[in-house]
Amino acid sequence: MTDAPETCPVHDWASDYDIFDPDYVRDPAPVWDELRERCPMAHTERWGGSWMPTRYEDLQQLVKMVPTLSSRSAVVVPPSPELREVLVAEAKKYGSENPPITADPPEHQPFRRLILPFFSPRAVESHIPYTQDLCNSLIDGFIEKGQADAAADYAQQITPRVIAHVLGIDPARADDFVDWVRGILELGQTRPEMRIKYRGIIRDFFQEMVTERRKNPGDDAISTLIEAEVEGEKLDDYKVVGVCFLLLVAGIDTTWSSISASLLHFATHPEDQARLRAEPELLQPAVEEMLRFYSPVTMGRKVMEPVEFGGVEMKPGDKVLLNFPGANRDPAAFEKPDEVQLDRKRNRHMAFGLGIHRCAGSNLARMEMQVALRTWFERIGPFELTDPDAVTWAGGQVRGPRTVPVRFSAA
Repeated sequence: MTDAPETCPVHDWASDYDIFDPDYVRDPAPVWDELRERCPMAHTERWGGSWMPTRYEDLQQLVKMVPTLSSRSAVVVPPSPELREVLVAEAKKYGSENPPITADPPEHQPFRRLILPFFSPRAVESHIPYTQDLCNSLIDGFIEKGQADAAADYAQQITPRVIAHVLGIDPARADDFVDWVRGILELGQTRPEMRIKYRGIIRDFFQEMVTERRKNPGDDAISTLIEAEVEGEKLDDYKVVGVCFLLLVAGIDTTWSSISASLLHFATHPEDQARLRAEPELLQPAVEEMLRFYSPVTMGRKVMEPVEFGGVEMKPGDKVLLNFPGANRDPAAFEKPDEVQLDRKRNRHMAFGLGIHRCAGSNLARMEMQVALRTWFERIGPFELTDPDAVTWAGGQVRGPRTVPVRFSAA
């Protein structure tokens, strides 16, 4: 897969922002700081056109504007005409594509209740031993070399295997899952043909899994979904596949990006690395601070009726980007927001979103981050970047480091 396409330079971020601009992808915080003061509801015609808020308080209000701001189109970049035809036809025949993330009330709540048990504290706790063994196994593969790509060799390998373990599918296909998800959320955002291709691959894969589980049910999430009922009716194959699609796509890139960003931070901030080693009890608040500072996810909403907000008039069909990462850097909500404070006391970040669509998998994500970082710090001694210029980032729907080359000594 190739990197994101080249874009034209931005001359005015208030009226022509580009979330795929290379400088923005590497470090969007200066743009957010500028817009918060000058134009807190920025607008662009790029990538189908959208509005982008940057203030914490505004995000708190926007997430409540349901269904005026609809989740029917949760992606950042609108679908191509070809994909739109597919989605419209499927919506007419079956309903929403990936419930509950693309569903509005009243359809949303029953589907959310359906998946929450997979991510309850007790359910997540049952996956800790697998995650610990996985992290140790990955480190075994490179520790003697004294160097590794903390993103590609470690973080990227954890999340697809853990979500595969949750779903009851083959963790050995992790590289396939990563390619598929990148084809949807990363590269497919600006390449419609890729988005269509990998959407089809994922749906076909899960259709095979559902067909097989109907014949041979097991003790796994897919079998549970097949037997589950929503409002007194069992789910058809299309909806089971849709939920599995959501869990795979949402469960890989987001947390992988957060783990990668955390390791990049500690590789470039030796004082924070040393402190976490000296005070391991700070791991939990440190994870929350990593989530705040390096929040990976921006969600889209579609305007369904005329609405005035923040001094702008939004029209039906407009897209609003729920810029949770920008809100998490708002000085009105966080003291010294552009500084990482591992022991930050008040940290009501929005990394998992807010409102009815708050991330259902937040417990799993936190567990993966804590286990991944704890195991890394237990096994890996002081580490640093081998080549800062080699660090690469992906942007758009999910922002995170893709290449983090480090060298280290064994702990």
